[in-house]
Amino acid sequence: MSSNKNKKIIIVAGPTAVGKTAVAIQIAKHFNTEIISADSRQCYKELNIGVARPSVDELSSIKHHFIASHSIQEEVTAVTFEQYALQKQNQYSRIMKW
Repeated sequence: MSSNKNKKIIIVAGPTAVGKTAVAIQIAKHFNTEIISADSRQCYKELNIGVARPSVDELSSIKHHFIASHSIQEEVTAVTFEQYALQKQNQYSRIMKW
């Protein structure tokens, strides 16, 4: 059984339009990992204006999660995000055998 002590999560945070996406992509490529977005609006498929979603090129350059993953018809809460993020992290950890 692997220990959670050595697992690392890198969080890129900051105000709008400072380059978080570009930095996150560079980090993900460096560590051969994926990105789990924590943006409260980018998760909605129908919202394309005013959410600063990563470009098609950025999305295709590295695997992103929680981007256009839910409909605005669905209730998405902090608990929804937590469960989604933990599920993706656990799936990725099993693949990478951490």
